[in-house]
Amino acid sequence: MATTRIAAILRAGAFSPNHIGNDATIMNTVAEQLRKRGCEVNIYSEEQFAAGRVSEPVIINMCREERSTAMLQRLEDEGTLVINSGYGIENCIRERQARILLGSNIPYPESIIVDTDEVVKSRLQRLGMQQCWIKRGDFHAQHAEDVSYVRSPHEAQDVLQEYFLRGFRRAVISRHLPGQLVKFYGVAGTPFFHWFKPFEPETPKSARTDESHRATDEQLKAICRRAARELNLTVYGGECIQADDGTLSIIDFNDWPSFSACRAEAATNIAKAVMTAIKEHNSKT
Repeated sequence: MATTRIAAILRAGAFSPNHIGNDATIMNTVAEQLRKRGCEVNIYSEEQFAAGRVSEPVIINMCREERSTAMLQRLEDEGTLVINSGYGIENCIRERQARILLGSNIPYPESIIVDTDEVVKSRLQRLGMQQCWIKRGDFHAQHAEDVSYVRSPHEAQDVLQEYFLRGFRRAVISRHLPGQLVKFYGVAGTPFFHWFKPFEPETPKSARTDESHRATDEQLKAICRRAARELNLTVYGGECIQADDGTLSIIDFNDWPSFSACRAEAATNIAKAVMTAIKEHNSKT
C-alpha cells in the first residue's frame, strides 16, 4: 500500500499576530501524529506554497493569504483533499462570516455591514447601538487594531474613518454583548470539543457535575458544530459570549486556531479527522 503523502502548510507570520510559535507548534504536532499513522508529512511555509512548491495529493493548512486561499480552492476543485477547505477559510473573512451566521439563524450579535467611507452615526443611534465592536470586513485580521471596541456612535465613526485611511473597504459593526467570554475549540467529525472561560479558573473534568455546566456544554457544542458546517470548516475555534441567562452567542469563529489550551488532545483528533477524510476521499476516486 502506497504511503499517503501530505503537505502541511504553516500560516504566514503576518496572519499570526502574537501566535507565530503556537500556530507552528500545533501544525508540527499534528504532522507528528500523522507520521505515527504511517503518513509522509512535509512541512511548508505559506510562502513556499504560494510559490508552487507543493505537489502532495493531501493538504492540511493554516493559510490566510488571499493568493494561497485561491490556490487551495483551485486544487480542491481539481481533486486535491484540502483541510481546511479554501472555501471555508474564505468564509471566515468577517463580512462573509457575519452574513453566513446571521443568515443561518446561528446566535450572533446584531450587526451591520458598511463601507468604511460611510456615515454611520445616525444609523447606529437609531438602532440604539452605543457600545459596538468594529471589525475589518474585507479580509482576515492581521493586527490587533483590525478589531476595535467603541463606546459611542461618534467614536465608531472615528474608527471607521481610520479604517478607510488604512485602505480597508468594508467593516462589520456588531452590537456589544454583555456577559462572560467563552473560548472554544473543535474538530468536526470527532468527539473533541474543548471550552473554557478565560477569566475564571478552569474546572477539572472530574469536578464538572453541575447542571449548568452540562447545559452550557450541550448548547455550545450544538451551536459551534452547526456554525462549522455552515462555514465549511473541519478544524476550528473561536469565542462566544454567555449572557446572564445562560444563552450563548458566537462573536468570533476562526479556521484552524493554535489550540494552545488543549494542543495534545486536539492534535490527536485532528489527525484522526484527516485520516478519516483521506479514507472517504480515496473511496470516491
